[in-house]
Amino acid sequence: MLKNYFKIAIAVLKRRKFFTFISLFGISFTLTILMVTTAFFDKMLSPSYPDYKRNRSLYITGVALVSSKNGWYNGSSASFYFLDHYVSKLKTPEKIGIFSFSAKANAYVNNKKVVMEYKYTDANYWEIAEYQFLEGKPYTKQQIDNGERVGVISESNKRNYFGDAKSVVGKYIEADNVSYRIIGVVKDLPRSMRNFYGDLYLPYTVSKGNYKDVGFQGGFGAVLLAKSEADVPKMRAEYQQMLSKIPTNDKEYDKLYAHADTMLESMSRKLFGNDENVGISRMIAIVSLFILLFLLLPTINLVNINITRIMERSSEIGVRKAFGASSKTLVYQFIVENVILTLLGGVIGVFLSIVCIFLFNQSDILPNLNLSLNFTVLVFGFLICLFFGLLSGVYPAWRMSRLNVVNALKAQ
Repeated sequence: MLKNYFKIAIAVLKRRKFFTFISLFGISFTLTILMVTTAFFDKMLSPSYPDYKRNRSLYITGVALVSSKNGWYNGSSASFYFLDHYVSKLKTPEKIGIFSFSAKANAYVNNKKVVMEYKYTDANYWEIAEYQFLEGKPYTKQQIDNGERVGVISESNKRNYFGDAKSVVGKYIEADNVSYRIIGVVKDLPRSMRNFYGDLYLPYTVSKGNYKDVGFQGGFGAVLLAKSEADVPKMRAEYQQMLSKIPTNDKEYDKLYAHADTMLESMSRKLFGNDENVGISRMIAIVSLFILLFLLLPTINLVNINITRIMERSSEIGVRKAFGASSKTLVYQFIVENVILTLLGGVIGVFLSIVCIFLFNQSDILPNLNLSLNFTVLVFGFLICLFFGLLSGVYPAWRMSRLNVVNALKAQ
């Protein structure tokens, strides 16, 4: 029976080609935008180079001091002291890596200005983040403790500074009039990886600022790596217990916030939450509402087109009802036809999504951020197609089932 419905659906689509084009265009265009957007967020939130251990990691990116009495808020990145003196003492994490957020430095090569972003790290950072070394290796704890001026550079920084040189390990790179010996070169990563992006990676002991300053706020962050994904809640609980015992050390402030969040929680807290609330439920509600509203316009358009199609087929409906076809059978048929239409639009949408993603990756709008249509994105697209087909097909099918047999036959 489904085979017959499919043949009927194809014949109906061929009958009014303009309506078919409008329907398929609306479906495919809507799906393309949603799938490309899903691919982007999937890339941002899923484990990827060099943060492959994201599923068992928590990230500390800021510290906030709050005065309940005066309503004051003082927020900033964490200090090295806070992370080293308190966070590094936790027992549950397998590793705790400390890093600074990128800052810009200038260099001049052949009278040409080269701007690079440098990042300070400890030794554990290189054991947590799985960078792909094109040559050389990361600096060691011993080199950090000795305060050696060594560094790891990115592939693009190597190209900008040294041109076509095959190997640069052992050479020196200058940033803000300070020379560092290069000991490694890593593959580029997208700038959106804020916790890991850098052009030049340096030991924290060569920092120009005094990383030993006692205080909770500075320019650093940390990644806490659990032994397994199952240990993440335990690691979070130990961290929260530790944080609750830390005094603010400032009479003006009575509350200290320093969240250890997953990547999703970190993004949600910044966009939809606050220090008291992660904002996950609010984010889900807003995103769901956006998708629903985005689908509403093409759905209404498709509903109107489907009603027009059904009215044109009133004589066919009348004949089938006269020969005993039940309203339930007819409703089922028209819903199946509509789902077939939306799935065809979905196939076109997938093709357009592949083209759009290819063009996006080639355009280098966001360098080194390569999107892809993985299983998650394709499943999301398939579910959208089914939802689209059912939502836009139920009402027209119900209208069709209410047609009077006599009136329908008169339309012949």
